Amino acid sequence: MLLGLVVLMGLGVAAWHPEGYRTASNVAGDKKATGISWFSLGGNVGIALGPPVITLLVTTFGLAGSLGLLIPAGLVALLLMAALPMLSVPARPRAASVAAPEARNMPGAMAILIVVVMLRSWTQLGFTTFVPFYYVDHLKADPRIVGPLLFVFLGAGALGTIAAGPVADRFGARPFMVWACLLAAPLSVGFLLTRGALAFVMLGAVGFMLISTFTVSVVLGQAYLPRNLGMASGMIVGFAIGTGGLGVAALGGLADRWGLPLALWVTALMPVGGFAASLFLPEPKPR
Repeated sequence: MLLGLVVLMGLGVAAWHPEGYRTASNVAGDKKATGISWFSLGGNVGIALGPPVITLLVTTFGLAGSLGLLIPAGLVALLLMAALPMLSVPARPRAASVAAPEARNMPGAMAILIVVVMLRSWTQLGFTTFVPFYYVDHLKADPRIVGPLLFVFLGAGALGTIAAGPVADRFGARPFMVWACLLAAPLSVGFLLTRGALAFVMLGAVGFMLISTFTVSVVLGQAYLPRNLGMASGMIVGFAIGTGGLGVAALGGLADRWGLPLALWVTALMPVGGFAASLFLPEPKPR
């Protein structure tokens, strides 16, 4: 039953994001990266708050405390129901947001971008999955440190999402992806080499750079598939989540066989592969 509920939850997430990102792109006008970054902020903030909130609930009330998460979920459902009449009214698309007749999809470029997204996702989910075990089981830290650690990582990622939009609109989505992947690698290694407060700073910097690429990758994917904005968004989000889970499973096997530190070092070096792949990304064709 639990597995069925998890699958149902995943279907809801999968159904929401493609149309949500397509709509956000249409209403964002020329500042697509900025508009989509604000659209993504809510989800990133929720993901950042999740670990400390669930840690507080479970440590205070036991496993039954997780039912407290039904409160925000119920509020969101009520808000969505109230907004459905407005959302069901089709808005007239802006001319700038509609692909021109001569616009052409770039499937080869999209394939390269998916590789970058996969490596980025493996790194992000690898850190969120194994850093808590690394601190508690390997470094023998207080388990209560897990919530703050993940909050710093994911919270900085939410800030990075907002910062990434204007920067990508100003300098281009492709250059942003290249530089973000390049900077994420040394920051990831720096986190593993530090302890204490400096480790929190380094982990926050990793989250800022790494997660900031999520919104930009959606914008770049839509630019590569201008005739299929919803499909482009779905592919980026789907590959990010789906292949990220597969990558974490592989890293888990690596950790079981050769130890958790090695798995984290492999995770920290994955942005190098993302940077190498990003160098082959072409500039999107003008619409």
